Amino acid sequence: MKGMKFPSAYTILMLLIVFVALLTWVVPAGVYQTQLSEELGRDTPIPGTYEEVEPTPQGIEEIVLAPISGFFDPDSYEARAIDVALFVLFIGGFLGVVTKTGAIDAGINQATAALEGREKWLIPILMFLFSLGGTIYGMAEETLAFYPLMIPVIIGAGYDAMTAVAIIMLGAGIGTLGSTVNPFATVIASDAAGVPFTDGIDMRLMIYIVGLLICVGYVMRYAEKVHRNPALSLVAEQKEDNEKHFLQGRDEGSMPELTGARKLILVVFLLAFVIMVYGVSVRGWWMAEMSALFLVASIVTGLLGKMSEEELTSNFVDGARDLLGVALVVGLARGIVVIMDNGQITNTILYWSEQALNDVSSVMFINLMFIIQLILSFFVPSSSGLAVLTMPIMAPLADFSGVARDLVVTAYQSASGLLNLVTPTSAVIMGGLAIGRISFDRWVVFVWPLLLVLFVLLLICFSVAALF
Repeated sequence: MKGMKFPSAYTILMLLIVFVALLTWVVPAGVYQTQLSEELGRDTPIPGTYEEVEPTPQGIEEIVLAPISGFFDPDSYEARAIDVALFVLFIGGFLGVVTKTGAIDAGINQATAALEGREKWLIPILMFLFSLGGTIYGMAEETLAFYPLMIPVIIGAGYDAMTAVAIIMLGAGIGTLGSTVNPFATVIASDAAGVPFTDGIDMRLMIYIVGLLICVGYVMRYAEKVHRNPALSLVAEQKEDNEKHFLQGRDEGSMPELTGARKLILVVFLLAFVIMVYGVSVRGWWMAEMSALFLVASIVTGLLGKMSEEELTSNFVDGARDLLGVALVVGLARGIVVIMDNGQITNTILYWSEQALNDVSSVMFINLMFIIQLILSFFVPSSSGLAVLTMPIMAPLADFSGVARDLVVTAYQSASGLLNLVTPTSAVIMGGLAIGRISFDRWVVFVWPLLLVLFVLLLICFSVAALF
């Protein structure tokens, strides 16, 4: 109906919490017996040990508490989001300080002028770089730091916010879907399945390369269409407002000069992200270390920009305030997992999946397993959490169907990667869309044809691999 507005991310996530809570009243509660995996350092379910238990349906009190527990649930490391939310706020503070120096404005103006007429090549270059982060170490929450940087650049180049969000979300997402050595998906799942993570790497590399080419072509086609006719943008009605918000009225006459001090600030700015990627992929950093990195970078930036103590702290707080809504989205998304775990229905859904895969052909097994993993990914958006939960069950079942265990690993990570390009239970998706000021329905309209193409591609790959 014309004039109706799609609900905000907050409303969608709250409705999903209510929906999952209702499921706990009709889906039987159940658990698997578990054993400690020394390789993974976690408890993993033992196949064939599922049993129903006394139900713990989630009521009004649990629904209201879910967003709070989503930020910090002491009983569920996978569910808690306080570390991610704080990282988002520290990123916001850092961006607030850098923006106030005028360095980003000056840098955007310089970059746009240098690429005049060749702006479209930003898309494949940036998507390739983000995809490397995805395939190497499962770049996900870290991408939230790049949206405020990339969106003004892409809008300034004559495209729209949807293009900017797609570059980051699909770039990192297709890399994660085609993970080759990602320790948080491929390695954990391979360990849980009892195979070396190098098994099946050739197929995963092929999926990564072909998937990246498809995604780059898809985004470039959309971007060129918007560049020629801005009215064809899926967020055309927000064009003026987005330009005002992201470009803040930048025009050639008002753009600050790219002085030596601002160049140094831009170096610090870029260096902070390089150090972040190095820290996560090589040193094993996570949210606390990355937050500390951007706190230090904020102080260094303030000193280079000759800010007083009052200016530095107020700019940092203002920047954090701008991303407060994103931090709230992260907690809401994790609240869904809290409800499922407390209602003890996660293992029941896994058990039903186990039963559905019994006594089927190898081709049917791997394709059914892929589809089941897609469904499970909605409820367990964490790739590492899904691996630990499902691989100890799915991998032994593959032996009876004549399917190689490394193919099961590939199907799992492909399903997780594919659904995490669109699922509203993912804090990364909802957070990125919130920063880009894109409603979830607009994103679905944009991405569903691409998801369909990737889905068919993956089914073909799995069917051929299962036959040979």
